[in-house]
Amino acid sequence: MTSTASNRRRYLALFFPFLPADRLARAARRRNGCPPDAPFALVEKRKGAICLAAVDRAALALGMVPGLSLADARARLPDLGVADHDPPADARFLERIADGCDRYTPMVALDPPDGLLLDISGCAHLFGGEAALRDDLAARFGRLGLEVLSALADTPDAAHALARYRPEPVAGTTLGALPVEALGLDGEETVGLRRAGFRRLGDLEARPSRLLAARFGEAAPDRLRRIAGGRDVRITPRRPEPALMLERRFAEPIGRTEGALAAIGELVERAASRMEAAHRGGRRFEAQLFRTDGLVRALRIETGLPVRDARVVMRLFDERLAVLADPVDPGFGFDLVRLSVPMFEPLAPLQLPLEGGALAQGELAQLLDRLSTRLGRHRVRRLAPRDSHVPEQAAFVFPAIEGGPAGGWPDPEPGEPPLRPTHLFDPPQPIEVMAGVPDGPPSRFRWRRELHEVTLAEGPERIGALWWRRADNAGLSRDYYRVEDGKGRRFWLFRLGLYGREAEQPAWYIHGLFA
Repeated sequence: MTSTASNRRRYLALFFPFLPADRLARAARRRNGCPPDAPFALVEKRKGAICLAAVDRAALALGMVPGLSLADARARLPDLGVADHDPPADARFLERIADGCDRYTPMVALDPPDGLLLDISGCAHLFGGEAALRDDLAARFGRLGLEVLSALADTPDAAHALARYRPEPVAGTTLGALPVEALGLDGEETVGLRRAGFRRLGDLEARPSRLLAARFGEAAPDRLRRIAGGRDVRITPRRPEPALMLERRFAEPIGRTEGALAAIGELVERAASRMEAAHRGGRRFEAQLFRTDGLVRALRIETGLPVRDARVVMRLFDERLAVLADPVDPGFGFDLVRLSVPMFEPLAPLQLPLEGGALAQGELAQLLDRLSTRLGRHRVRRLAPRDSHVPEQAAFVFPAIEGGPAGGWPDPEPGEPPLRPTHLFDPPQPIEVMAGVPDGPPSRFRWRRELHEVTLAEGPERIGALWWRRADNAGLSRDYYRVEDGKGRRFWLFRLGLYGREAEQPAWYIHGLFA
């Protein structure tokens, strides 16, 4: 089998055959006092029985395989160490492994549940070649106690197949020597291929694709083309390629967080120069600190307006660092610091008008940026109007750091009080009301065990029913009144349902308070 791709790219596939067990094995052995080479397995409940879901290499060598019941496994191997299988935790662990692989290339894709695909086109020379890159990566995983199988190929499907199905010994294995299971077809389709006498991919390559499609479906020849290189389906990186990415590598790891922050500051200065030359600014910035043990710490900040002022960006990074629940621990040191700007936006030089409007707007944006960075982007929010006649739907809340939508709030008539209160209850609170029948204004009402005598009432303001929602209270009309009690407090009340037409006995609610 030879590659026919006209545009040569290179992919590195990583396969972690014992990922769930490797994630927990060391901690479980320390906790249970087991020797380092003790067999270990993860279990889960299947059809009412506790079965093995994953094993480590030591357990596999002793005949423990996934699917075996725990009772049978204990009977064969009484000293087998076990723990509960946690697929979501395995998925998060794979994400952390992918974060560490970002040091080699930003083009990293997940190959769940136990693999990764890296597009290393144009990156290998930075590490001394493809073989040196793979060796360095394998050494890092080895120090973490992770067993990994890897393969290089011109297509991601070929790399995936080689990493997972290459027989021992691996040296010199060609794609044609891989078993038909490498196609990744359904079990019945694979069984059909083997019954037809096809054992290896090389057996299929000698057959016309039309005959294979007619007998085994379109999936078989399509997968064969993707593995052979006739069809290169590019990977989809877990993160889109940023508009700007700068990094600094250290020959000797730096062991102080302050040194890493200083490196971030230098990268921000360089990024600011590039953005200024392009008349652009960034609204999102991400700094990644790569530790020598494979752990990656990420600091992310966001701004409401495009910025390229290095001092502003670093101030936000300081704010983010100050509120971290888990401080940035350098461990054995950081050997790589990277700064990414995911997206550029136009940012022309700012000319301040005499009245200082632009300055005030910029200061407000910086204040919102600092508050959102320190407290969280969803903790500082703003309101925006929405085109709806229903009061509780006439506005919506969104993070203040996001750009505000177009539109403004309706202004009251000169000299008139506002039509809507500054505070709405969600949901409206029921009250007891004495009012004239059928459509009279309230004369008194009881709310939260306190009786209020109404001295002034304005209304009604009728808000029509949502006729398409007759099944609930939204299908009833509302008559709103602005009322004032004897102590000068002003309330917004409404009667739900028209007397005699929509309700036999309309209910009353308080919906808001005027300041």
